[in-house]
Formats: sequence, C-alpha cells, structure tokens
Amino acid sequence: MFRRPHKVKAPRRTAAPPAQPPGATLLVKDIGELVTLRGMFQRPRAGAEMRDLGIVHDAAVYCEDDRITDVGDSRSVQARNPPAQTVLDALGKVVAPGFVDAHTHALFAGSREDELEMKAEGLTYREIAARGGGILSTVRRTREASDEVLLRETAARLRGMLRHGTTTAEVKSGYGLSVEHEVRLLNLVPRLAESQPVELVPTFLGAHALAPEYEGRAAAYAELVGGEMLAEVARQTPARFCDVFVEEGYFTADQGRRILSEAKRLGLDPKVHADELTACGGAELAADVGAVSADHLLHATTAGLREMAAKRVTAVLLPGTSFASKLPYADARRWIGEGLAVALGSDLSPNSWIESMQAVISIATHHCGLTAAEALTAATVNAAHAVGKGSELGSVEPGKKADLLVLDIPNHRHLGYRQGDVMDAVVKGGRVVHRRAA
Repeated sequence: MFRRPHKVKAPRRTAAPPAQPPGATLLVKDIGELVTLRGMFQRPRAGAEMRDLGIVHDAAVYCEDDRITDVGDSRSVQARNPPAQTVLDALGKVVAPGFVDAHTHALFAGSREDELEMKAEGLTYREIAARGGGILSTVRRTREASDEVLLRETAARLRGMLRHGTTTAEVKSGYGLSVEHEVRLLNLVPRLAESQPVELVPTFLGAHALAPEYEGRAAAYAELVGGEMLAEVARQTPARFCDVFVEEGYFTADQGRRILSEAKRLGLDPKVHADELTACGGAELAADVGAVSADHLLHATTAGLREMAAKRVTAVLLPGTSFASKLPYADARRWIGEGLAVALGSDLSPNSWIESMQAVISIATHHCGLTAAEALTAATVNAAHAVGKGSELGSVEPGKKADLLVLDIPNHRHLGYRQGDVMDAVVKGGRVVHRRAA
C-alpha cells in the first residue's frame, strides 16, 4: 500500500491532464488484431505461457470511466453496449495493452552526453566513473537542481515515454544518496504523477552508489541506508519498493540482505540490481529475501536463476543498458528455459537515455533471444507484475485499467521487427492522451 507523503509541497496544476468525467465511455472498434494477454491475474507468465497473447481478430474494446468493461468481436461488443461518448476507430490496426516500464531512473537533472566519447574510446563503466563521470556526476547535478528544474526535466522525459506507448513506469530515487535528498526525490514522484498521464511507481534506491561524503567508508554508508535513511523514507515518502545495487565496488550481498530485510520490516517490498557486471550473488539474494524482481542478471549463476524461478522472482531484462554500455546481452532463452518470468525495462537514466519501449522490445528480439510474443508479454503483463500492478494493468480484459495502444502495424511481430513511429494512439485510464499527427 502507498503511504501518504509527508510534508510534500502542493503540486503545480498547470500541466495536469483534464479529469475524466464520471461515467465517461470509450469504444475502440474495428481492431484488426487485439492482443489481450487475458487470464492469470495472480502471477506473471513463464515459459511457454509468454507466447500466449490471447489474440482476437476483428475486435473491439468498451471502457467505462477508467476500466475495461467488455472485450470481444467488434459486432458483438457494439451490440451489447450503449453508444460510447468517445469512439476510437482502429481502422484494422493492432491494439495492445499499454507498455509498463519495469525499471527506470527517470528522476534526475542534467545529462552525460560527454561519456559517449569515452565509451567510443573504449573506457569501461568503472573507468568512466573513475574519471568523475557515472552515477556520482548525476548525484552532484541532481542535488544542486531545484525542485522546479527536476520536475520540468523529468516531466519532459515522461512525455517522451508516453508518446512511445509507456503508460506506467517505475521511478527510482538514487541520485540523492543522503537522507534529505533521497526523501526529497521520492516526494517529487506524486507531483510528477499529477502533472502528466504516465502512472508512476516509486522505488527507494539509496544503495545506488557510495555517497561522496562516505568515500572510503562503504560499511558506514550501508549502515546509514539501512538505518536512518530507510526509516525516514518509510515514514515520509510514498516509496513502495526498496532496491539495492549488489555489485563489486558498490554493495555486497550481505549488505543488501541487511538493507532489504529492514525494508521488508518497514513495509517496502524488495528489488535487486543483480549481477550486472560480475557474479556477486545478486540472484541468490533476490531469491533469499523474496524479491519482487531481480534486474540486469547478465552474469547471474545458473543456480541463482533456478532459485529465483523457484521463488517466482521476476527477472527484468534491460537490453538498452547492454546497448548503451557495451555490455554483453542477456541470454533470455536461458532465463526462460530455467522457468523464469521475464519482464522488460528501459533503464532510462543519464547513462542509458532510452524513452522508447518499442526500441527496448526491438533490441530484446534482435539480441537477447526473445520472440516477438515473449517481448510483448515482458513489456506489458509481466512488467506490471514486476512493479506490483499485475492485478490492475498489463492485459486487455474486463476489470483492468483501460490502458491501450493503437499501433500502426499489420501484426504484433512488427514491434520487434522494426524501428520508427508506429504509435497511432495512446489511451490511459479510458482517455485518449496521445494521437499521432495526421
């Protein structure tokens, strides 16, 4: 459950989307291919289940207020329901659930485009950080930025994500790295949520890197994160999850276990940045603490993946990170073969500035071994489960939120097959929030 934020300034209302009038109805008709992903409310899909899209041809979707109330063939849906106040003609195109981005660091100030040259010269993630780049350079800019700058810059990124079909996104803190700044960042998330249509899920990531004030005192900083910082986050902010970057040079599995155990005691569900650069026991930790998800996993051991599968920890694939950081691509076929439910995230950050889930799907199908159907499942219903929203989002069926995409493609396989603007319309909560210009 979300907690009400403590002492949060009143949000600016100027950019807020108009409220949906009570009793508003929407009909999306003449759908050539409707991807429903219906069924299995209680858990994400794994194995062969990830290929079952529940496709309906010549379909329609009827919505009341912010919920889907009827799905089926176009003629029957229209016959069963009164005329809708708003009609969206899909003109034979593909309709799918809104994308859910299961892993972002979208809340930050500034940029790091200078690091692209360092990458071109062959510098690694750690070498760039040693030169003053990386996470700590963003921490400095984010601490220095005003609330208004952070809100403006982040809202612009969220609008970009919406144009590419993301209707819900996880947003992590982690660029504050002090009690004051981590609380501040998390309390900006509700203001961002009220200023634009993308639904946001806040995650506390104080254990993102060693704060500059604690250089050479890693154990002391880990104690701060798992003690005073976590206590204030749980007391003052709407954070739903607690994440830890378990990696050589960042946080150990034992430190992560202590932080996440305390987070669970305080009511935050655990997540893990696991085994991205080396095998550090992150996958095993995620299974041990019962994490909702473990993300990255490029170097996870087979034993760790199997433990995750046994505990039903969702594996979040971040192919954009491999693309941006010149890291190996994850072997998603291996993950699926081990029985894992796989979700997708953009890892939108200053290091991996990717606002398009379509691009993420394309990389996942071209380089990680996901089929088009598996990638679409990973970017919708499985990602919804990875952010604790599986009972509300990620599929097109009665009772779910009316989050829909109208895609100007002949069938769902084109999502992974091509790049480019295929987003014809985006519906969030039963309201059309984006239309492509004619």
